[in-house]
Amino acid sequence: MSYLPPDQQTIDTLLDTVRFNEDGLITALAQAAEAPHDVLMLAWMNREALAETLATGQVCYYSRSRDRLWRKGESSGQRQTLVSARLDCDRDAVLLLVNQTGVACHTGRRSCFYHEVVPEGLRDTTAPEVTPEQLYGSAH
Repeated sequence: MSYLPPDQQTIDTLLDTVRFNEDGLITALAQAAEAPHDVLMLAWMNREALAETLATGQVCYYSRSRDRLWRKGESSGQRQTLVSARLDCDRDAVLLLVNQTGVACHTGRRSCFYHEVVPEGLRDTTAPEVTPEQLYGSAH
């Protein structure tokens, strides 16, 4: 399934209905579009990041720590291509169904959600598939 972007007027009209928080952000959850449909990561988008994602089909987030747009994979090559974007009932969160190139997590794992709560505390459910050095050229 391929993503077909709306025209700019439709994107602008849609963005006017999104309920960005007081910081101008919306929660963005990335999920694998193909089975097993892993939840890959949670990040943030501002209006510009969501507009770019909807217009291009390449996922763009807003990095709160860097205070700028973060095009997923710009430094690691681990890109996310949009298949579908879905707003929740309150329009204050977006679910991005994506085709993930490589791993989604900066730790080198497919998903950021690998710490499982067990009676003893936490256990890691997966090992890294690649090292941060392989992703970024140095420790991240």
